[in-house]
Amino acid sequence: MIFVNDLPFSTHTHSSQGEDILLALLENPVLLSASSSFKANPEKKFSVFDESNPERSKVVYVFQREYATVNPEFVDFVGTDEATTCVGLVIRNRRNGMTSVAHMDSPEIVETGISQMLSLLVDDSTEIELDVHLIGGFEDVSLQHENGSTVSESHTDLDGYSFPLCTKIVQTLWTREEKFHIKTICVLGHNTRRDLDGITFPLFNGFVVDTATGILVPASFDRSSRCPDEIIRRIRVSTSYEDANWNGKLLETYDTGTDRFKIAPCRWTLRQYQIALSLQHYSDSEILSICSTSPSAEAPDFVDSLRRKWNYMIEHPHWKETFPKNQPRVFERGSDGRWRRC
Repeated sequence: MIFVNDLPFSTHTHSSQGEDILLALLENPVLLSASSSFKANPEKKFSVFDESNPERSKVVYVFQREYATVNPEFVDFVGTDEATTCVGLVIRNRRNGMTSVAHMDSPEIVETGISQMLSLLVDDSTEIELDVHLIGGFEDVSLQHENGSTVSESHTDLDGYSFPLCTKIVQTLWTREEKFHIKTICVLGHNTRRDLDGITFPLFNGFVVDTATGILVPASFDRSSRCPDEIIRRIRVSTSYEDANWNGKLLETYDTGTDRFKIAPCRWTLRQYQIALSLQHYSDSEILSICSTSPSAEAPDFVDSLRRKWNYMIEHPHWKETFPKNQPRVFERGSDGRWRRC
């Protein structure tokens, strides 16, 4: 059930189709204003080496296909970046400030993924009010057809990645019983810029949530702050696509109750090792073309991150070296706010 401005939301045609709901939300004046306000905020930059932050804010970082539900008593900020066609979804319990953030990369993980996010946010009562923000995705295809009709009028299937993902998210929120108050929907055209050649790019690739207030601002994280266990978590995302245990699910890495990261074992196969070995021989431009859903929109360190991941798999071909005795890699927060391996 979707609310906007604390009122039940409906489309002009009272349609329950995901495309119609999405386009109506994108055109809603209240949400247009909220999107503009979000974009007006300066981007917050995170780095472990930022000495201007003496109090060492407690941050939880979420990679692609991961989610984390955080308690404001333990965590100051939770966020993600590196999103191009992916969408960041935030669900926050108004009553206690518990906040869940997911980095959605496919419509196939949305339904179960939202259930995972809600598992620690709601109890048996459906009366809990939940604030929701959608940030990310961009117009990797146009929402306008050559004849001028919109998608909602023609219902033509769209290629691309962002639109089907956004559609699936709002459709799922619409059909569930919980009360979802959409506060921000900065996606697709609202998150798109064009260069002189008309090539589209996302305005923002990331955001962060202040857990005390629920306020979102654009954000970026450098390599040092995409932690802990950056490379292993990147590998885990890649291997999860071939692991039936994670079909249709978001990856769990953060333990809400203990404020620890627990990176469950993941197995890279001989086939995945050989793929890594093969891809390392390609040029940067070829890697972008092969490995990205939006090659022109990726960050400058996209290829470098892939190469570092592949290098690790090549140097450690046996996953048991990384996960001895099939045990998770556990990290706890030190007194200085930095993560340390237990």
